[in-house]
Amino acid sequence: MKKLFLLAIAFMAMGLVMSAQGVFLAPTVASPEIAKDGSVTFKLKAPAADSVRLIIDSRVDTLMKRTGNETWSITLRDLEPDLYMYYYIVDGLKVLDQENAQVLRDVKTVMSTFVLDPKGDSPVATHDVPHGKVEAVWYDSPTLKTKRRMMVYLPAGYDEGRQKYPVFYLLHGTGGDETVWLEQGHAAQVLDNLIAEGKAEPMIVVMPNGHTDTPAAPGLGPNSNEQPTFAHKQWMEGTFESSFNDIVSWIDNNYRTRAAKRYRAIAGLSMGGYHTLYISANQPDDFAYVGLFSAAIGRMDQGKSKIYDDLEDKLITQFKQRPRLYWIGIGKDDFLYKDNVNFRGMMDKNRLRYTYYESGAGHEWANWRDYLVIFTQLLFK
Repeated sequence: MKKLFLLAIAFMAMGLVMSAQGVFLAPTVASPEIAKDGSVTFKLKAPAADSVRLIIDSRVDTLMKRTGNETWSITLRDLEPDLYMYYYIVDGLKVLDQENAQVLRDVKTVMSTFVLDPKGDSPVATHDVPHGKVEAVWYDSPTLKTKRRMMVYLPAGYDEGRQKYPVFYLLHGTGGDETVWLEQGHAAQVLDNLIAEGKAEPMIVVMPNGHTDTPAAPGLGPNSNEQPTFAHKQWMEGTFESSFNDIVSWIDNNYRTRAAKRYRAIAGLSMGGYHTLYISANQPDDFAYVGLFSAAIGRMDQGKSKIYDDLEDKLITQFKQRPRLYWIGIGKDDFLYKDNVNFRGMMDKNRLRYTYYESGAGHEWANWRDYLVIFTQLLFK
């Protein structure tokens, strides 16, 4: 009798769990819906709401319309193929798209996401091509006396072959970490697609964590309760630049690399562009390709470290050794635009040759993904 009673209780509990799962899995509305013509329809079931707004990146902020008694909807027809992050504002409260399981984090902001690729040719989308792989590795940093985490992209065929590869060091911005170029930048998709199309050389891409006061992205280091923040104690004060050779040495010792200047590139966005500027200027023998993506030039380089001293003289020395490419890209509406104009003025005064690319919009991922696509195709040719 006791067994039968316990069995009955177990079935009742299972029924409650299945019922609860049924509630959460019950279909409501499909969102987002991407049509063949590239239009995107967003729907939200919010019957008690008085107002619903759709926010997409920094590009769209628009009111949605009530359609029926329970649902709000809007269709956008002018979005360019790209990766998008979005959320709703319902009566002043931020809400994710409950019908979309795809989410990304931007510092502390979590947003729903989708890729728009109506013609099947966007370099940031996943296509049916040979795929590389991404490894999350911990490396020893003797300079910082700690272990740190970074992500390493290996091109398709790396495990099956014995050849050596050039290395591209790709650095993130202030709000990022070692994961952000993969998550928001779609770096793996970009490399897979460009390599498969023969537009980029097969290469290893190394994405380290640029904040030396934390060993890894929030939740992935020893302090699993660490919260994302812009307010890092160590970010543009010299420690990352001073310890960068630890990364290069570890990569050369653990992967099949072509360990010479001719086969090394470095680039970064915003803070990562700032790091790139000073790492390459202080190590003119190490990087043949340099990329500054919306670089935070002139923001933090006063009296912090000897790394930042005598930049103009260091650049002159660097260019005497003729880097194969020095690439500068920025949006015309970027808040760092004037700083970059001044920097290029100094370069022009000293007749230092560089490639300049000016895009629309401002300090945002839409530009940085484009810069990655453009810059990567110029490497190791």
